[in-house]
Amino acid sequence: MKKRTVGKSDIEISELSLGCMSLPTNLSEAKPIIELSIENGINYFDTADLYDKGINEEIVGQCLKPYRHEVILATKVGNVWNEDGNGWHWDASPKHIEEGLKDSLRRLQTDYIDIYQLHGGTKEDSWDEIIESFEKLKKDGLIREYGISSIRPNVFIPFVQNSSAVSNMMQYSLLDRRPEEWFESIQQAGTSVVTRGSIAKGLLTNEWKSRVEQSKGYMSYSKEELVEVLQKIEEEFGDIHAAALAFNLSHPVIASTVIGARNEKQLLDNIAAYKTAQQIKNVELLKNIVKQDIYEEHR
Repeated sequence: MKKRTVGKSDIEISELSLGCMSLPTNLSEAKPIIELSIENGINYFDTADLYDKGINEEIVGQCLKPYRHEVILATKVGNVWNEDGNGWHWDASPKHIEEGLKDSLRRLQTDYIDIYQLHGGTKEDSWDEIIESFEKLKKDGLIREYGISSIRPNVFIPFVQNSSAVSNMMQYSLLDRRPEEWFESIQQAGTSVVTRGSIAKGLLTNEWKSRVEQSKGYMSYSKEELVEVLQKIEEEFGDIHAAALAFNLSHPVIASTVIGARNEKQLLDNIAAYKTAQQIKNVELLKNIVKQDIYEEHR
């Protein structure tokens, strides 16, 4: 599997990576998915302290422990579960960033994180303090690099322009092209995009017909528009899943498509689509089929 360098770092990650949020909370079910990922060349694993109230990190840490120095591990900080367990609140204070990292290191059974990401953010946050906190953790050797996970331009643009952030995790796909407006600015800052939502809740897979039936539309697409657009993509490219991955990876600013898998079949479907995507050359045609929306808020 091909790899790409993340931003201005020396970290190389697989073009297809595993979003761990979808993993089962049972170790015996999650382990085969992670091991199969590694066997197929996936080296980037993304989790967060928020997922399953820390259980996800524990499972990922246990599964990756034998392979720790072969993989790139990313996690996130900033969202804190309320004491009653119902919902969470935002805390991007230096104290929490430092404490959150210690907790993540313990759960992940490692002494460093490759890419530590701020899990959101608002323009009211104390950004100088946040950046200073990440820089300190980097200097202390507890993290190799840091980034952000945000779809708010008024948050991620100042952050990447005023820090050494190497990545921004953003929802991006054929059906959600809003980030494109900001790709040039992100790239000029020396930052890469890692994409989530790359297959749009399964709509951009070869199971799209059943997924559309269960949906009420997606983003600015009505259910009827989805059917029309996805039929056109299928007619032109045959394999919607592969076309979706080829489209994302056609952008140099994108380092990897992060896709989750609840079971081994879903993972193997993603890997097969990635391999087929290597043969797709006429990716530009897709831009004539799908919409080009922009962010209406947080500009």
